[in-house]
Parts: sequence; C-alpha cells; structure tokens
Amino acid sequence: MKHLKQLVLGVLAVCMLLALVACGNGNETPSADPSATPTEGASANPSTDIKTVQEGKLVMATNAYFPPYEYYEGGKVVGIDVEIAQAVAEKMGLTLEVEDMEFNSIIAAVQSGKADIGVAGMTVREDRLVNVDFSDSYATGYQVVIVKEDSNIATPDDLEGKKVGVQEATTGDFYITDDYGDEAVERYNKGTEAVLALSQGKIDAVVIDREPAKSFVASTPGLKILETEYTVEDYAIAISKGNTALKDKINAILKELKDDGSLQSIIDKYIKA
Repeated sequence: MKHLKQLVLGVLAVCMLLALVACGNGNETPSADPSATPTEGASANPSTDIKTVQEGKLVMATNAYFPPYEYYEGGKVVGIDVEIAQAVAEKMGLTLEVEDMEFNSIIAAVQSGKADIGVAGMTVREDRLVNVDFSDSYATGYQVVIVKEDSNIATPDDLEGKKVGVQEATTGDFYITDDYGDEAVERYNKGTEAVLALSQGKIDAVVIDREPAKSFVASTPGLKILETEYTVEDYAIAISKGNTALKDKINAILKELKDDGSLQSIIDKYIKA
C-alpha cells in the first residue's frame, strides 16, 4: 500500500512538471524557419520573378555603329538606346552591361541566352518574331536614301536598276531586297562601310535609318539625303521568346518613362527637333 501511494505521488509530480513546461512553451515566440514561405502581403522585390542571364545584371546586345542610338564615345558605348536600357535596368534594380556585336548576331544572342535584350534601333518584323519577342515601341524610325550630291537619283523610286548599299540584316536590307531583288543589294557589316563605298563610287546609294544617315553625311563630304523617306517604322526591344515576366516588366517601365517625360527627354538630348 505504501509503495502504491508513492507511485501515485510520483505520477502526479511528473504530470505537474509536464503541464508547467507546456505552459511555458505556449508563452514563447516560435523561432523563425528559414525555409518558410513569406506570408501573404509581405514586401517583396517586384523583379524577383524575372530571370536574367547574369545575376544582378541586364545584358544588352547592340551594334554600336548606329549614332545617335548607339555609338562609341571615349571608348564607351553611349546613345539613345543605351540610356533607355540604363533607365530600365535601374528601375529593375539591375546593372546594365552592354555587349557590342555585329547587328546580324543580336537576335541570335538574345535567342540563345547570351543577352537579355537586344536594343539597336530594331524594328519588329514577322521573321524576327519567329525567334524573339518584342516590347512595345519606344521610338519611331525612318529609312532614308543617301546619294552623292551630283547623283541623278532624286526619289526612292529612282533606285530601280541601281546598286544599293545596306547594313546586313537591317530593315533597309529587307526592304531593298523585297522591292528590287537580291541582285540590287550590296551588304556591309556596318553602315559606315556602306557609306564609305558610296563615297568611293562603288555603289549608287545607301538605304539606312535617318538619324545615323545624318551623322554619316555630316562627316562625309559630297553626300546628301533625299527629302522623301523610304519608309517609316517603329523601334522596339528584343526579348527572349516566352520570357513574359521580363517583357511585361519592360513594357511597364517604358510606359512609366513615356508618361513622366523621361523617354522623350532622352531622345531630345540626342535628336534636336
């Protein structure tokens, strides 16, 4: 009987001890679980769902021989496209990295994941949409015709039967090929090379975007730009196919830059009305 009483008292003591421990744990703050998912409503970086080629960077593929959109100044690539890409990168909390390459390699660089975006005065075309997606337009471009000052070419219609220089894989290349056939086209890696060939009398005209055309003519005596544009087009940013998160983010930022006047300020800095 004595042993039974002691056993009962022992069991009661253990129960009381367990109850005290349980109460104490109930008043303590639970430790954080580092693997736990953040609760709904918690602040988060809006760009965390966007994957880029290099962590913390936005890699831009371009061809830096297209002033004033992209060109070298003091060993650094500058211009309208660079400043727009820089503004986009900053709003995403990323560092912009510019990769200069042949224009014909830009789409492939974006498509293969070597670059996040392609920005080079690039026009949206059906054949390009097969390999990449495009943002909303951020600027309007004009294809123009450069000729020698004493040329008998007075309008774009006079290009029939002429040899026309273009930068390979640009819209100027596509337009002239479509309108006059491959035999009318002389392709060059850079617009500067086409303009040089024109000044040397190797070709009859050059079709290229208006703003770089102005720069080329200003630095090359004996050339002029025809008053009538060849065509009008919109520039957009190339983005890897299916990267909807990045495309939507860039479009949202471009709208913001348009609405607050920043986009037009960048363009006006390089192109005077």
